[in-house]
Amino acid sequence: EVTLAESGGGLVQAGGSLRLSCAASTLAFDDYGIGWFRQVPGKEREIISCFSSLDSSTWYADSVKERFTISRDNARNTVDLLMNSLKSEDTAVYYCVARPFDVPRLCVYLDTTPTDTWGQGTQVTVSS
Repeated sequence: EVTLAESGGGLVQAGGSLRLSCAASTLAFDDYGIGWFRQVPGKEREIISCFSSLDSSTWYADSVKERFTISRDNARNTVDLLMNSLKSEDTAVYYCVARPFDVPRLCVYLDTTPTDTWGQGTQVTVSS
């Protein structure tokens, strides 16, 4: 069974940057939809970005557009989320999700399904 592991979280000052990485134990992210979600205590988990290995398409939530960049690193077999110009409201636990065959299309439906694989999450704290 494939597992995902996020890394790169931590404490950063507002205006700073962090790069999160999502690494898979076995899959090579081919034919997958990969998403980054985040969750603040007391609030619902929200999708903030996704990437489709089928056509290399990407999507960003308005709250992170122009600040965050999702990309695939084939050499490291990771899907990374570069976060620039961080704000205190970006403080959350960040999760990556892998959807096999990207069906239904993650970047289109922006939802979760029972067949999705989740990582354990990584904490991002932005101090103001």
